[in-house]
Amino acid sequence: MSTGLRSGQVAEAAGVNIQTLRYYERRGLLAEPERSNGGHRLYGDDAVTALRVIKAAQRLGFTLDEVADLLDAGRHRHGLPVAGLQGRAAAKLAEVDAKIADLTTIRTALAAAVEAGCDDLTACASMACCPIPFTDLAEENRHAEPCC
Repeated sequence: MSTGLRSGQVAEAAGVNIQTLRYYERRGLLAEPERSNGGHRLYGDDAVTALRVIKAAQRLGFTLDEVADLLDAGRHRHGLPVAGLQGRAAAKLAEVDAKIADLTTIRTALAAAVEAGCDDLTACASMACCPIPFTDLAEENRHAEPCC
């Protein structure tokens, strides 16, 4: 292969740095490129696409291990159906929904703390009107003091 894109060109086109490009190579996410006569790495245009796919999958919440599994499944299916993107995307969606539910609960508690004027975490936890769910700790130290 005498033509191709050099590391810097691929990294720039994909919006990553060269260290990321090399790391993905070491992890097996990208195929090892051919070399020029001078020893420079030469990538095909598909390397830019692969990098963009990897980064997009990460933005969707997939870990690099999960991305590697998805890429590997796509490479080795040989015409046979494999547990690919559809099933894994559904599982990731369930994870995201669970995180959203957790974050909604956290947001509600924090909004209540702001509304109640809580300013001292320890003092607030010891008051009956504390909106932050300290459960056991708060139950042991409840006083009939006014809210924070």
